[in-house]
Amino acid sequence: MPAEIRPTERPRAFVLAMDGRDQSHVDLDDPTRLEFDYVRRIADVVDVWGEPGARTRVLHIGGAAMTLPRYVAATRPTSAQVVLEPATDVVDLVRHELPLPARSGIKVRPLDGRAGLPAFRPGSLDLVLVDAFAGGRVPAELVTVECAAAYAGVLAADGILVLNLVDAAPFAWTRRVVAAMRTALPELLVSAEPATWRGRRPGNLLLVASRRRLPEPALRSRATRRAAPYRVLGGAEVSDRLGGGEPFTDADCEPSPEGR
Repeated sequence: MPAEIRPTERPRAFVLAMDGRDQSHVDLDDPTRLEFDYVRRIADVVDVWGEPGARTRVLHIGGAAMTLPRYVAATRPTSAQVVLEPATDVVDLVRHELPLPARSGIKVRPLDGRAGLPAFRPGSLDLVLVDAFAGGRVPAELVTVECAAAYAGVLAADGILVLNLVDAAPFAWTRRVVAAMRTALPELLVSAEPATWRGRRPGNLLLVASRRRLPEPALRSRATRRAAPYRVLGGAEVSDRLGGGEPFTDADCEPSPEGR
């Protein structure tokens, strides 16, 4: 099913649908208006990195309608951003119907994450934001031990990886992702909506990883103040709830369950 852009009730706000699923929401008049809950959670991580509004260096793996790159450009002007998006038909559609702001600093490369990572210098990125789907599933090659090492290699010493995952209780797939990311980025937080944690429905689990201590108090504060509150697990909580998995490797990996 080809990608399509549909209007919403707001004059210059649109939804990009891919594979029959709503993939991205964009408000051209206000790029800080984020409709999807998991996207707001990713934005919370972006907001608590470093000094508010400070320039940052970001790699986006998965672009769709470029919602998050637009958000970073609006909230952290002059940031250097690269988007890896292999679906060139989607990129062309978005550029034509939802053009990026002039001088946004956003560069788009027609590559998938694993193919594009080697082009970045060691330690050259502050944030790596992974929001990539193929047929509604997170690609297997983005959650392995080898890919974790590649993420860690391009991140600065205090850099942060954010992985948007999809799973359902008891989170067998996510346990393996957590184990894989820990091999290179041992400091972890995981957030999800209460209904997902309780096993009521599949949902987006946001895995945040780094070599250094993460801004857990700031994220917990934001989690409780959202219109749709979410729960953040950190440290021992991650081990208790999502530990015990066998790390995914390139030789033994699988895409996420289909959850959206």
